[in-house]
Amino acid sequence: MNLMHLTSSCFYGGPERQMLGLAEALLPDVQTVFASFSEGGLNATFLDKVRDAGFVSCSLESDTPRLLAAKKEVVDLIKQHDVHVLLCHGYKAGMVGWFAARKAGIPAVAVSRGWTRENWKVRIYERLDRFMLRRMDRVVCVSQGQSDKAKRSGVRSERIEVIHNAINTSRFTQSDPAYREKLLGFFPTSLRSNIKFVIGAAGRLSPEKGFELLIEAAQAVSQKHPEVGFVLFGEGVLREPLQSQIDSSCLNDHFQLAGYTDELDQFMPCLDLFVQSSYTEGLPNVLLEATAAGVPIVATKVGGTPEVVQPDDHCLLLEPGHSDQLADCILEIKTKSDNRTLPLNPADRISGKFSFSSQRDSYLKMFHSILDKRPRQ
Repeated sequence: MNLMHLTSSCFYGGPERQMLGLAEALLPDVQTVFASFSEGGLNATFLDKVRDAGFVSCSLESDTPRLLAAKKEVVDLIKQHDVHVLLCHGYKAGMVGWFAARKAGIPAVAVSRGWTRENWKVRIYERLDRFMLRRMDRVVCVSQGQSDKAKRSGVRSERIEVIHNAINTSRFTQSDPAYREKLLGFFPTSLRSNIKFVIGAAGRLSPEKGFELLIEAAQAVSQKHPEVGFVLFGEGVLREPLQSQIDSSCLNDHFQLAGYTDELDQFMPCLDLFVQSSYTEGLPNVLLEATAAGVPIVATKVGGTPEVVQPDDHCLLLEPGHSDQLADCILEIKTKSDNRTLPLNPADRISGKFSFSSQRDSYLKMFHSILDKRPRQ
């Protein structure tokens, strides 16, 4: 069987790791080809990773607004590589991919990871995405929470498959002391020796992530525990507003915007606590990573988060939108930190349903179900 991923990749992030991890898990039963809109050349980062892993990568010459030309390119690639199923990621891939798949006579499957409603333009794109999802042969939702949203958007339940994101736990089995030093290096030199408890967060700096609440919580926490420091990894449109909030809250020494990193898997095991403050999520890869690394978690009860994080002595869930409750949960974990006993094998906290082997089996079952019901072209 031959599979093609169609996406609009601007960097190598969570969705890209999922695509590449799935392609590797599907071997040798399925051969995978990757195609991406150029996004002004930003797709090179992901496609270089694809080539390094030994897979075929294709950068489309046509992009917005030349979507009809892009459709023809995709049709040609489908025929050239004898593709049996097209897997679409995002509204643009869904729109172009659906028409290309129909032209080529193959099924189109969309992967639905969640909607952010970041701004008016994104809301329009997400409306287009929901419109196209209703026409797909199958819609893969990364969590039961996202499945519920897809159904409310008009996707027929019999076309929805819940297939969770997956993680390679071996990336998080060891904590490198050098990365603990790098973490402390984000703080001013005069303060580094005083920071004993590092709290991390990661994600696009955009409204749905609720990072302004984390800053508010950090102000309350640092007043009681000046030995606590916060490091937020990520870039986005809210960087300047968030930095202004940090400045006005007098948190410059204790709360650092560290920017984007491709070394989060090295930093993660070195954290004392990971915090997710989102208003909405699909299924956050960073929570899978924190769980695999054996790091305590405080997270909002949104999207697929409750499917990953089980509340216990090391993990707390709360409703979104409450900085005071977020601070209380952080302080509760901090209070337990001196006496906490982490699992002997943190990877055991990840259920088998989050492994790439489980993900592979689910995708294979879905692909065969679709193809068995279609007349051969």
